[in-house]
Amino acid sequence: MIIDSDYSFAEAIAGTNAPLEIIDRLSLLDVGYYSFDGLKHQGQILIDQALEDDIADIFALIEKLKFPIGKVIPICAYAWHDGDSMADNNSSAFNFRLIEGTSKLSLHSLGRAIDINPLQNPVIYPSGLIAPAGAVYDPEKAGTLSAGHPVVKEFLKRGWRWGGNFEQPKDYHHFEKI
Repeated sequence: MIIDSDYSFAEAIAGTNAPLEIIDRLSLLDVGYYSFDGLKHQGQILIDQALEDDIADIFALIEKLKFPIGKVIPICAYAWHDGDSMADNNSSAFNFRLIEGTSKLSLHSLGRAIDINPLQNPVIYPSGLIAPAGAVYDPEKAGTLSAGHPVVKEFLKRGWRWGGNFEQPKDYHHFEKI
């Protein structure tokens, strides 16, 4: 198994400006998956403790399906820059930040949102802008999520919302649970 991430909890939250009451609700979860190299990898997700079972079960499904995941590394490895993490096709959850273009906290700030394979599942804005740069949404390609995909169905069954169902922008890599 290839270890993509082996942080301690303290290392995984180092540098965040999240308040202690949020940090105290987070859990660092080890997850297994197959990456695009066809090999088994292990990464880590920082998630709200209340969602830990959902994420563990969904990653067990991802592993069983051999649905390829680029990597799963806490976003501290990217100095808390969401754009850098997305450009590296990193799947992540907790990141204390605002919703892009607003003054409202993202559900990522509470560890209640996760992004999966941003390069295969980009955000597509009404203007046509796609993030991360260079990403292409093609539901026929490996690692891409679509409405009928078993991973999307499992999230929805558990009460999560999928960004692919958002009116605008279409946020194909994003799942959240309020």
